[in-house]
Formats: sequence, C-alpha cells, structure tokens
Amino acid sequence: MFHPRWIPASLDASVEALKKIRIIAGAVAAVGVYTFVEGGFAFDEVLENALTASAVLLLITPLTVGVMLYRWRHAGNWRLVRQPLMNSLKLLLLFIGSVVTTVLLFQLSTAIGGILMLPIGLAALWMTGFVAAGAFRVSGNFFGTAAVHRCLPPLLATVTTWLMAIPDLLTGDLHGLGLAMGILFILGAPVTVTSIALLEMGRLKRYYGIRLDAHPATVPPVIPPMPPTPPPYVPPQGHPPYRPYGG
Repeated sequence: MFHPRWIPASLDASVEALKKIRIIAGAVAAVGVYTFVEGGFAFDEVLENALTASAVLLLITPLTVGVMLYRWRHAGNWRLVRQPLMNSLKLLLLFIGSVVTTVLLFQLSTAIGGILMLPIGLAALWMTGFVAAGAFRVSGNFFGTAAVHRCLPPLLATVTTWLMAIPDLLTGDLHGLGLAMGILFILGAPVTVTSIALLEMGRLKRYYGIRLDAHPATVPPVIPPMPPTPPPYVPPQGHPPYRPYGG
C-alpha cells in the first residue's frame, strides 16, 4: 500500500541499502533509549512523538515541494507533474491517517476498559505493525515523490529530520542521556540522513545528469539498471569416461 506501482524504481541499489541500514540502526537506538535509559518503555512519549512527526510531515512536505515548484516555475509548467503530486499527497495523507488512527486506538483502549479493551487493543497492535511497515517503506521512497523529481526524496528527508531534531536541541530534551550522548542521539538521524541524501543527489547528477534545480519536465526519462542475469545453463558436453563393468 505504501509502495504502489506508480513509484519509480530506485536507480542506485547501494544508496537504498544505506537507507535501510540507517532506518534499522535508528530504530534500534530509539527503542534502546526509550526502554532502558528512561527506566521502562516510555509508551506515552512514543505516541506523542508519532503525532509530532505526523504534524511535521503534513506541514513540511507540501511546503518544501511548493518551494521547489516556485524555483522551477520558469523552466516548465507545473501542471505536467500535477498527477504525481496528487498521488504523493494521497500517500502522505494515508500514512498520517494511519498514525493518528493507531494513536487514537491505543488511547481509546486504555480509557474505555472492560471487555471492549481487548478487541480495540488488538486492533491497535495490528495498526502498529501496519504503520511500522509503512514507515519502513516511505522512509525510502518518501511518499513516492521520486515520481515528481528524483531529488525530492533526499531533499525532503533532510529537511524533515532536521526540523524534528532542532526542537530537542533548543529545549535541551536529551531523553535522559548525558550532554554528549544526548546531542549524539539527537543529531544522529539528521546527520546520517543528510550524508546519504548528499551522496544520492551527487550520484544522480554524476551518472544520470539529474539536478535538483532542473524542472522535472526537462529531465529525460531514466530506465533503472536491470539486475544482472545468470548465464544460461549449459549441460556438460562429451561422453562420460569409460569404466569397465563392475568398476
């Protein structure tokens, strides 16, 4: 659902592998901090952070895309990318709606109590897995914005992670860690995301001539490289060696 067919395939498998490694490492670090450092799983804080991240995505993603559309205004007509823009917006709203629904189900299950707590809690757990799988997908394709411009996913990922880290730095919320480890934990996500984003955009420019400032209509279509195919099977040639009877 969060990686439909209209999203173009990645052009660089090595960059996609780095994204997946960063996502897994970030999830492990976050669970460790929210569980062990804060003396027990900080469930309420996780729900609050999920809602905050959704609000940031809902505000920053359209705003950043709008800024890029303004920069591209003289190079081409934005109506040429209207359909992929609408598809990306629908995917963004679907993900945010899933997050909000999950949080509301958890809050409802703890507030209502009684026999209804079990089915609502099970639905909340199922939605948690659904949202986690969706987050893993959209972290790589960033809501299919590559269908608009190949450089939009790394740009949006960079802007979003920095805007989510800056409030913690300004308020001094180090999540129970010391000064050095707290700053390292907060800056870990934006620094690694920015590094991978710069690598991705650099490789797009070097190997495919795709630049962020170029209007999507001026970028020639790129066919993703095909995975290597194994050589065809060739049966062994010639006759088997002679062996005397009983040998």
